[in-house]
Amino acid sequence: MCRYAAKTYKPHYACFDCRKTFKRRLLWDINRSDEDQEIQAKCPQCSTLMANMGKDFAAPKKDNIKQWELLKSIYSVGINFHSCGCSGPGYIPNSKESLIAHFNEILNEYHGHLKYWQLKKEPGNNTEKEKQYWLEKIKEAEDKLNILNG
Repeated sequence: MCRYAAKTYKPHYACFDCRKTFKRRLLWDINRSDEDQEIQAKCPQCSTLMANMGKDFAAPKKDNIKQWELLKSIYSVGINFHSCGCSGPGYIPNSKESLIAHFNEILNEYHGHLKYWQLKKEPGNNTEKEKQYWLEKIKEAEDKLNILNG
């Protein structure tokens, strides 16, 4: 059973500018009639929007600027700490270089899938949908690499 199923946990929010984190109750926990409504969290110190890092997030110390910059890079490419509580959030790189290497591995894997569908020849089997899917995934991974290398 998922650990988040039995009890309500607050999601963690982070401000990368102030290097502060806060937990925040879900609006749905307060008013059950507004389950689809979400209000953006603002940093109480600088008033910028905070990043919803998920329930499994553990913040580094405020003076660990290198780790905060890494978290900002990780968040900018869509990696966060959301999970159901069963197996954790997945792979979280510990440096920008390992994050770039991780996306290069993903990109190589996507190219392998695309090549498979390009070479697949079966009568009456149209593979254009699969090819397009992997082309889009490759584009997403390349865009994320461009953000990181930017």
